[in-house]
Amino acid sequence: MTNAILNAGVLVVLLAVSAPVLRRLRGPAVLATVLLLCVLTAVFDTIMIDVGLYEFDPAKILGLHVWGAPVEDFAYAIAAAVGMPVLWTVLGRRRDRRSGRASSEHGTGDGTTHA
Repeated sequence: MTNAILNAGVLVVLLAVSAPVLRRLRGPAVLATVLLLCVLTAVFDTIMIDVGLYEFDPAKILGLHVWGAPVEDFAYAIAAAVGMPVLWTVLGRRRDRRSGRASSEHGTGDGTTHA
């Protein structure tokens, strides 16, 4: 199995499971985060590959690169940019339910309440 197939499968499952929460999040903020993490991935993966920290098996990648980073490596940046806000939202709601507060009460997400 190639990295592209594995990454595509993981991203499809992540997006399917996260879709209900993602619809309620700010789209432009999530998109900006995806773009920023992809730029950082391109820069730092290229540097790490150039200095020999790691290399990819040519048989397992598509051979397409952005700067020096294989396109498959961007799936991790996309998964983090989508998954983390979803986890933050879901776990925050769970914490609010356990403590007996309505999620609209706290507003800031930092544990302080505002009336």
